[in-house]
Amino acid sequence: MEELSNCTVLVVDDTKTNIDILVDALHGEYEVSVAMDGERALEIVNTDPPDLILLDIMMPGIDGYEVCRKLKSEPKTSSIPIIFITAMSEIENKTKGLELGAVDYITKPFEVAEVKARVKTHLSLMIANKKLQQLSSQLSKYVSSEVTQSIMDGKTEAIIKSSRKMLSVFFSDIVGFSRKTDLLEPEDITLLLNKYFDRMESIIRKYNGTLDKYMGDSIMVFFGDPSTKGAKEDALSCVKMAIEMQKQVHDLSGEWDEHGMDITLQIRAGIFTGYCTVGNFGSEDQMDYTIIGNPVNAASRLESAASPGETLISHDTWTLINEHVEGKEKNAIVVKGFHEPLRVYKVSGIK
Repeated sequence: MEELSNCTVLVVDDTKTNIDILVDALHGEYEVSVAMDGERALEIVNTDPPDLILLDIMMPGIDGYEVCRKLKSEPKTSSIPIIFITAMSEIENKTKGLELGAVDYITKPFEVAEVKARVKTHLSLMIANKKLQQLSSQLSKYVSSEVTQSIMDGKTEAIIKSSRKMLSVFFSDIVGFSRKTDLLEPEDITLLLNKYFDRMESIIRKYNGTLDKYMGDSIMVFFGDPSTKGAKEDALSCVKMAIEMQKQVHDLSGEWDEHGMDITLQIRAGIFTGYCTVGNFGSEDQMDYTIIGNPVNAASRLESAASPGETLISHDTWTLINEHVEGKEKNAIVVKGFHEPLRVYKVSGIK
């Protein structure tokens, strides 16, 4: 396997004979470096971290247990697989080594074939784990981080299933985006949108919102699933997010001016709190984790009714969070699916 041939192994042992045997066995398959004490091992690892470490326990100065403990306590080196290779064969010695974070334990005198097999196994597992992490990182760019984490934690399954929950739903769009970008080159439009979405997404993560989707220059977010802090805290987080977004967009406009792009960015936003159906919708082979229901339509309608730079929220949202925010009631609006006009409020800041 090509990936294995590029791996590096650090052999740590205070006996030259053992080092010679191990280096001879591994050389040609991997790049091998050596250290004859714990202090030197730590220096090598901190300077040029190997892919795997074969570590003796009984050494002068810092013993193998302490080397393992130090490496596992540092984020930079904690994922390096460590195999103890030692004459200490008591079960309590093995248990201690594994509890410290070692992946395996080989007792001296060792068989070269066994060492090579175990090194290959754990390097293969390390490579597979890195690939899985890279894949997870790539997939997380297409799926909300909240949903991704819920799946990783086993709280959400990739099956067609939904439930009814109290959610706070947020919609926003850039005021007059098409008109603002008519005279821009496609590359400038892409740069502008990506910069805008990057700032907005970092704010969504800050308040633990679930990013549902981007639609052109519009953003849809909801709070209350897959994790919730209760309807009141979810609604307050949603409103705080909207207020910070409005401020960030104002700052972005200044940055565009500095780059010679005379664009005044403004967004309008709408928030509605109510019961939605949330879950996986689609086919067994391809599905979308999203929400449906009147609150989604109402949040979109509130966003459309908002003035440039304004955030409108529903009466239910206002009832939950009015003691924490500055705002005032505006004229009611008619929304499809609701029998009575909706009372709406403009929020301007946090008390």
